[in-house]
Amino acid sequence: MELKIIGYWGGDPGVDGASSTYVISKNDFHLVVDIGSGGLCKLQKYVNVTDIDAVILSHYHADHVADVGVLQQALLVQSFLTESVTTVPIYAHKENDVAFHQLTDDFTESVAYVPENTLKIGPFFIRFLRTKHSVPCFGMRITDGNSTIVYTADSAYQDEWIKFSKDADLLLAESNFYKGQDAAKAGHMTSEEVGIIAKNADVKEVILTHLPHFGEHAQLVKETKEVFTGPVTLAKEGLTWSKL
Repeated sequence: MELKIIGYWGGDPGVDGASSTYVISKNDFHLVVDIGSGGLCKLQKYVNVTDIDAVILSHYHADHVADVGVLQQALLVQSFLTESVTTVPIYAHKENDVAFHQLTDDFTESVAYVPENTLKIGPFFIRFLRTKHSVPCFGMRITDGNSTIVYTADSAYQDEWIKFSKDADLLLAESNFYKGQDAAKAGHMTSEEVGIIAKNADVKEVILTHLPHFGEHAQLVKETKEVFTGPVTLAKEGLTWSKL
């Protein structure tokens, strides 16, 4: 199983960047996890649009879904160029019914996931955890049976993350705030809180993502490492993590 970071900014994409967009791949199956602002532009460096097998969304904030419409347009263009129609399933929750149905057009199909149930997409099995955020949002525990990635999406700290992340090979965790700041008020986490989860869940490795547009990002790593002694890496475009 391989994870590639496409976009990692929180809120907006920043200069020459993209907000939350990731690709998890195995055996040529490509699952796009969130597809935020600028995501499709950056994604096409690594995966052809017509090679996207499925998309899954944590929630409907623009920095996680803004490029859904762009993807639909790209698939339309490809249908003319290739003279074939590709329909990509987009998995999402139905707690915002209007946003959910907007995921369907001639080239994409909205598919509801039930957060209480395990979802199978291609070679991956996905469990969900409702996060503490300003809108309904679900973190994901994604496994291929051999390795496990936990993606926090957007969330304030909650103890439930420890059990949900237990023994994961990778914790892909949002860190939109620095140690000592009031991240919970904004529905986000600090670097220190990520370290607490990683330490108590005995995860193997951490990648910090959904990064802030202020401060020195190296400080986030330092603050996480004050609590968690395993490897901690800052997300950046093209960063690849893999485990057989």
